[in-house]
Amino acid sequence: MKTLVTFLGRVPKNDGSYRKTRYLFDDGGHAEELAFFGWALVQRIHPDRFVVFGTRGSMWDHLFEGDLQLGNAAEVDRLALVEAVENKTVSQPMLDALAPVLADKLGCEVLLWLVPYGLSETDQVELLRHMADAVPEQSTLHLDITHAFRHLPMIGLLAALYLRALRKVTVEKIWYGAYNEDTGEAPVYELNGLLKIADGISAMTSYNKDGDYSVLAGLQGDSGCFLRQAAFYERCTNPVKAREKLTSWSKQECQEHNPLAVLFADELRQRISWFKGKSRADWEKALAFEYLERHDFVRAAAFGLESAISRAVADAGGNLNVFETRNRKREELKYVRDGFKTLNNLRNALVHGLLSKDRKVLNMTEDEQTLYSTLKSLLRQVLEA
Repeated sequence: MKTLVTFLGRVPKNDGSYRKTRYLFDDGGHAEELAFFGWALVQRIHPDRFVVFGTRGSMWDHLFEGDLQLGNAAEVDRLALVEAVENKTVSQPMLDALAPVLADKLGCEVLLWLVPYGLSETDQVELLRHMADAVPEQSTLHLDITHAFRHLPMIGLLAALYLRALRKVTVEKIWYGAYNEDTGEAPVYELNGLLKIADGISAMTSYNKDGDYSVLAGLQGDSGCFLRQAAFYERCTNPVKAREKLTSWSKQECQEHNPLAVLFADELRQRISWFKGKSRADWEKALAFEYLERHDFVRAAAFGLESAISRAVADAGGNLNVFETRNRKREELKYVRDGFKTLNNLRNALVHGLLSKDRKVLNMTEDEQTLYSTLKSLLRQVLEA
């Protein structure tokens, strides 16, 4: 189902009527001179449902006395509406009675919805609820903010994000007809870039929580596939494969010019700077402290252990990528590296979710802050010795 939602504001009348203009679309199309942009969109996108939100003082009368020729349909109700608009006393029953007149003219379902001005938090939440009620779940939404009161477009955008997240609504386009005083015409702009920015902010919020930069892959253009693969390998504790993918991403990312990715580029580059380290031990050490700061204690402990093992194997001239070699070195380090055995026991306790027989480990896991502090101390002891 395709739904078009628009807002109806209040503008001054000139010589007894609202100002009309030609709305110019970027594909060269244009509508006849209209005061209300919603009619132009109805003609262009052919919605199944047309929803108009407005306040008690919005120019509801123009819907029936302006651009459209409705003849004598519901004449008494229309005259009453004109008076109510003048006095800012429009009621929902008035609008409900007149909605069928527009539905017959437009050939689609029409909802005329009275909403609060949205100045208080309660009103703003109520407006979001109205939009959720008006837009069917899993439908396609076109949102027009051309005639909204100055603050309502912000609420409208939040409502669109709310509907997309909770009602699985596809937000097809956000429309804005910008009247130009110099030309007397109104170029039409599509503001979908706002949704992409919102997607980026949402992705960054998710990334800040757990450090998984795969959520930023969608902002990266063609190079995003490498970023997603790198995040997968990193979270599987495979820094070698992760570094390969990050290197590929870095080379391709430099050739792209994605304005949205620029917003988050500095944070992302800082987060993945570990892959520029000189050795595998350096990569794993950096990741251990990165995950520690995000309170991902399992990965912090795992990368800390692997870093110590990588350093010891490299110092002994062994092959870093042979499991048996690494496992032998792990057993050796339990007895020759201070803190390694405790770190290993802590990692096992965290992974398996079992109470450790080691009283020291049990004390470490009593609460989050204690675990953070002691794990940080252990990592420093094992990796900076």
